[in-house]
Amino acid sequence: MKTGNRQQLLVVATIVVVALFAGDKLVYSPLKSLWQARALEIKRLHGDIARGLATIKNEQTIHGNWDQMKRNTLPNNQSAALEKISKSFHDWAEESGASLNGVTPQWKETDEYKTVVCRVDASGTLWMLCRFIYDVEKDPMGLKLESVDFSSRDNTGQKMTLGLQVSGLVLNSQEP
Repeated sequence: MKTGNRQQLLVVATIVVVALFAGDKLVYSPLKSLWQARALEIKRLHGDIARGLATIKNEQTIHGNWDQMKRNTLPNNQSAALEKISKSFHDWAEESGASLNGVTPQWKETDEYKTVVCRVDASGTLWMLCRFIYDVEKDPMGLKLESVDFSSRDNTGQKMTLGLQVSGLVLNSQEP
């Protein structure tokens, strides 16, 4: 093979290799990344559609649950809400056998809703106080336990005190 032909062949091979490398880096790799990203986006959108269809399918259940939650919120009247909370805490204390030492409410308000945060102090045996907490939790009223503090008033742990911080929800759109 002549030297000139060999040089031409090497130049052509080099140009082909550089063109393939450039094609890979400038065309194939970006398109491959684009298609993979598009495939992931399509997969995510299919999942969103499936969740949306499941939500539509469960619309009646979701509306029923929301209506029940709205019914279980506190009244939009502060005095009526405090009366309902106070009566409930006294009923729970009576049912559990615990002594209710005090309920201290504090109101917090935003545009869409109000919350009443109550500090509740009770005393009794561990079983009575656990039953009291259970009664608060199982009631459908819109209350949430924020914090629970137990402490013992004697060396044997028979006499205990309970400090609860409970928040209740009041929706502003509700009728009083």
